[in-house]
Amino acid sequence: MEITHQELDALNAVVTINVAQEDFASKVIEVLKDYRKKANIPGFRKGHVPMGLIKKQYETAVSADEVNKLLREHLDSYLKEKEFQILGNPLPKMQDEIDWKADAIQFEFELGLSPSFEINLKSRKKVVHYRIEADKKMIEEQLQSIQKQYGKLVAEKEVSEGVEITAQFINEVMEIDNTATFEWEQIKEKKNQSAFKGKAVGDSFSISSKGLFEPVVAQRLLGISNDQAASLKEELLISLKEVNTRELAPLDQELFDKIYEAGTVTSETSLKSKIKEGIEKQFEQQSDQKLLNDMTEYLVKNTKFDLPAEFLKRWIQNSGEKSLTVEEAEEEYSRSEKGIRYQLIEGKLVADHELQVQFDEMKDFARNMITMQMAQYGQMPPEEKEMEGIILRVLSNEEESRRLQDQLMSQKMLTFYKNNGPIKEKVISFDAFIKEAYGQA
Repeated sequence: MEITHQELDALNAVVTINVAQEDFASKVIEVLKDYRKKANIPGFRKGHVPMGLIKKQYETAVSADEVNKLLREHLDSYLKEKEFQILGNPLPKMQDEIDWKADAIQFEFELGLSPSFEINLKSRKKVVHYRIEADKKMIEEQLQSIQKQYGKLVAEKEVSEGVEITAQFINEVMEIDNTATFEWEQIKEKKNQSAFKGKAVGDSFSISSKGLFEPVVAQRLLGISNDQAASLKEELLISLKEVNTRELAPLDQELFDKIYEAGTVTSETSLKSKIKEGIEKQFEQQSDQKLLNDMTEYLVKNTKFDLPAEFLKRWIQNSGEKSLTVEEAEEEYSRSEKGIRYQLIEGKLVADHELQVQFDEMKDFARNMITMQMAQYGQMPPEEKEMEGIILRVLSNEEESRRLQDQLMSQKMLTFYKNNGPIKEKVISFDAFIKEAYGQA
């Protein structure tokens, strides 16, 4: 067997494989002999079918199968030996008809080669990394929420502004019969608030559901689907079960020690500082995701290289379970091009800066994930031996392992960009971040 290649240009090559009859003939005979032993053809005893008949029926298919095995094996070995960096998979050049009895048969495979390029991370044009600050309003709202949560419920006789209401909602047509609690402020429009105001515990009254609550609130209170909540207009029978006000918990040491480790917060000022820190920690995920997205856009836009576009379109056209039309392949390539470019850029950054995900890193990442998940349910992490078993079970699941690897790689790339990218920090409020980053008011 002889294998050669020709580089057509910097992005395309052809590998030629000449398969001699002697490379596969003996294997074909061996398979046909096995077929002959097992063949069950009318008119012949099992194992005594003439070899000529076996060859007539099976030789071409067996020859094709054995040659394909040889081609796969030797092509893969050749590509590794020559250290080809290819995109997609080799594409066989189609042949009209193959003479499987010829002394030698030639096969050609097209290759799309990965481009060479450099990445500039020292640009004067900077990518913004937003640091979102919690404003006074957010802190005060969170503070009041904490005081309500740890405060006392005081029963009231009738509905007034600022109360919490527990009510039964009934509509026979929609099969609604649900009891839930909501706040006065969640009732939309003054006319609806007026319908509740002054009603006593035990009272029942009817009211139109249209515009009574925001859809997301209506979905929870009435026990209905999101689609139903978005188009509500039926009458509801409402029976008041409880009306309460909340007496806010005092801002004292007892409250501080309920929320945080005892002694770590000793004043209202330090409590607000902790609340601010917690809110801003929650914002970090949005800010970091925005940075990852923006760095992807920056690198794709500012890292110039050509792709073997025509090869990739043909590969896309023929690589799926169902072949695509030329037009469908063009559209799919247009959708995929940015992703292909970023995969190449990220791959080069990973290789150049040794950012590969190691197995020990995967284990530590899985350990932290398992510990956090258990903490959410108030559980302590298991003993080390049991933890090791859980980690190995998680990582042995191919889908779960790939998901964790992707998350860990995103973290590593984020850290790399923060330390090495053309980044400037911008301190901003959450509302300003939403408006500036996403163009939403």
